[in-house]
Amino acid sequence: MNALRLTAFLATFAVIPVAFAQEAPIGRPGQTRQLENKVFKPGERAKVFPLGSSWLAVSLSGKPFSGDKPSFSLDDQLRARGFGGCNTYAATAYPLRDQNIAVGPLAITKKSCDKTVMANEHDFFVALRTSGKWDMQGPTLVIQTQSGELRFERML
Repeated sequence: MNALRLTAFLATFAVIPVAFAQEAPIGRPGQTRQLENKVFKPGERAKVFPLGSSWLAVSLSGKPFSGDKPSFSLDDQLRARGFGGCNTYAATAYPLRDQNIAVGPLAITKKSCDKTVMANEHDFFVALRTSGKWDMQGPTLVIQTQSGELRFERML
């Protein structure tokens, strides 16, 4: 029954096909192709969310993270998990059409840390939860949120 609900939920949001590559080629050279209501020119590539990779948060709205930096990973089962700076978290995240991403409610551990660390962690969690558009800019994953721009670098 849960699998049926998940299938219906995903169909509602029309999840795009996902793969481990950053980009997927669109058609043959010289061929114009339409995908997700966007027309791609010959040789242009559609971006695909990088599943199965781990990311280290670099900055939020231009302000760099200090100390233990937050992290984010999304596996091929759409399970997101990581570290917020003090606590670990888990959630479900869905890459959607037109390079959008939706992150579900976060399950967070209850460890207590310094006020500054907790404030930075709170800001990170709010930004992650309000994720909107994503983009790959070279080796950097950029997620636009209601509270600004969240930048990540790939972890090994």
